Amino acid sequence: YAVAPQSAPPAPSTVAYQPGASTAPQFSTLESASSVKQNIPNQFVVKTTAYTHTEADSLQYGTKSAIGDDLKYGRVRSAAADWSRYPVGTRFKIKGLPYEYVVDDYGRALVGTDTIDLYKPNASTMDQWGARNVGIEVLEWGSFEESKRILEGRKTKPDADHVRKMLNNIEQKIRLLPPALRNGFRA
Repeated sequence: YAVAPQSAPPAPSTVAYQPGASTAPQFSTLESASSVKQNIPNQFVVKTTAYTHTEADSLQYGTKSAIGDDLKYGRVRSAAADWSRYPVGTRFKIKGLPYEYVVDDYGRALVGTDTIDLYKPNASTMDQWGARNVGIEVLEWGSFEESKRILEGRKTKPDADHVRKMLNNIEQKIRLLPPALRNGFRA
């Protein structure tokens, strides 16, 4: 997420904000974590798509997420995103739905976008979802440090340009964020 200082915290309504905006944050590492947190909105309108483990580009991973856990589809559900925008462990709800989603996966096509890909257990439910713009509320921001740790081990693979891009963006954000916020925080 990239933030610019504001004189007051964002209003609780959904804001037109891009968590991965390419402009660098306008805060200094000397600012307090609470000051920075105050300026990071937690409600967005984002594009969502859906994926399933039976798609051709997912077969090699089976039902495992990028963090090695089983993909979730219950009260808590798995989601994939660009980890430099929504770090691993980010938890959110989609307005109007009872489920909580956790970012535990990523996808090549998501890197450089704010799109969130929602895990579905089969092609039928994936197709039913399609692509939708939805309001989300971030409950907890995930960890840039954990995202970095996981991606470090994958950056040398020949087809890992997307991993290297996320890693580069994550490293920039880690340098700018106060240390207290690098491992995630409640929104």
